[in-house]
Amino acid sequence: MGRDVLLIEDEPNISEAIRFILSRDGWSVRTHSNGGTALQAVREQRPDLVILDVMLPGRSGFDILRDLRAGADTENLPVLMLTAKGQARDRELAERLGVSRFMTKPFSNAEVLETVRALVGP
Repeated sequence: MGRDVLLIEDEPNISEAIRFILSRDGWSVRTHSNGGTALQAVREQRPDLVILDVMLPGRSGFDILRDLRAGADTENLPVLMLTAKGQARDRELAERLGVSRFMTKPFSNAEVLETVRALVGP
């Protein structure tokens, strides 16, 4: 596996922080901020991992995750879902839809890096 990450997040500060953390560790990070075109971006860029925010303009992360799992080319793609709402029902929905990992904001730099490494492997 490669080290290409597509970060789908509409909050510039969070995007920049995650990009910095992962880039420093040798990951290639591309960002996308629109939920409405996120699925197309995943299919075009073919990342090794998607980091997906729940609340996005245009379309929710849950809907995007549902479509990723329904696609033959993306059904096994590792997806780390981020949310500002750490409610149990959000986590349960994400797990039902097939999320690889679920993380609540705020998170630590070490937690993001450790999770990404675990999802993609060495």
